[in-house]
Amino acid sequence: MSTYAHPEVLVDTGWVTAHTKDANVRVVEVDVDTKAYDEGHVPGAIAWAWNTQLCDTVVRDILPRSQFEALMTQSGINNGTTVVLYGDNNNWFAAWAFWQLKIYGHKDVRIMDGGRKKWLAEGRDLDTTPTKPAPSATPYQASEPDYSLRAYLPQVQQAQKAASAVLIDVRSPQEFSGEILAPPGLPETCQRGGHIPGARSVPWGKACNDDGTFKPLDELQKIYGAEGVSQSKPVIAYCRIGERSSHTWFVLKYLMGVNNVVNYDGSWTEWGNLVGAPVEKGAAKSVGQG
Repeated sequence: MSTYAHPEVLVDTGWVTAHTKDANVRVVEVDVDTKAYDEGHVPGAIAWAWNTQLCDTVVRDILPRSQFEALMTQSGINNGTTVVLYGDNNNWFAAWAFWQLKIYGHKDVRIMDGGRKKWLAEGRDLDTTPTKPAPSATPYQASEPDYSLRAYLPQVQQAQKAASAVLIDVRSPQEFSGEILAPPGLPETCQRGGHIPGARSVPWGKACNDDGTFKPLDELQKIYGAEGVSQSKPVIAYCRIGERSSHTWFVLKYLMGVNNVVNYDGSWTEWGNLVGAPVEKGAAKSVGQG
C-alpha cells in the first residue's frame, strides 16, 4: 500500500476490525446486491442502497446536495467523521460512493481493500442485525459540488472528436465489442451496443487481485500505461452507468496519482441511446493498431 500515490485512502480488513467501535469512524457497506448486507455485514456497519439512497430517483443524477447532507446526517456522519466504504464485486459501488463523497468535499474517505469478498474469505465476524446509528448532532454541511471530478456529455463528445483525452472503457470485452448490451440481470441498458470510437478497453477487474484487493502500483502502471494512460493527457473513464468507471477513476487518481482523470457517469447508457452519436463495434485493438 505504501507505494501508492495516496495510500491513506485504503485500509485493510484488520484495520477495520480494530476500529469498528471508534466513535469517529463510520463503516458503510454499498453493494450491487442490496440484499447482501442483511445476510451478514461488518459489525457496526451501516448500508446504503445505491439505487435509492445514492442517486436522484426522479432525475438520472447523483444525489443533490441537500439530499446528500440529509443522508450523511441520518447516517451519524459529521464533517470530521472517517468514512470507510466497502462492498461486493470488489468494491464497485463503494468506489461510486467514494466518488460522490469527494464531489461534495468530504475529507476523510477510505475504502476497505478487498471489500466484502476478502472479509468473508478471512472468516471475520459478521452481524445480521441492521445497524441504526443515531443522527449526527451536528447537521452535515457539504461543500459546493466539485464537478471537476465528473465528465458530462459535451466534454466527452469534444474529447472524442479532437482525440484530446484517453477514453478508457472499463466494461467487459463483450460489452465493448457490442456482443451484449449490459451484464446479465442488470436493467439499465441502451439501444445500441459497442463503444465510443477511439476508446481503449481496460476492464475494471484488471486492477484487482483474485482476493479482491488492488494490484501493486507497478502492475497498475503497466496495465494502464499500455493503453496510453499517462500524466500528459486527460483521461475519461466510462462504463454503463458510472459505477465500474468510478472504480477505475479511484485506481487512476488515488492509487496511480494521475492528475487529470474524470468519471463519465452518463456512460454507455447515455451514449448508446444518443441520437447521432458515433458508435464503434468490434474487439479491442492494441495501441499500435490505432
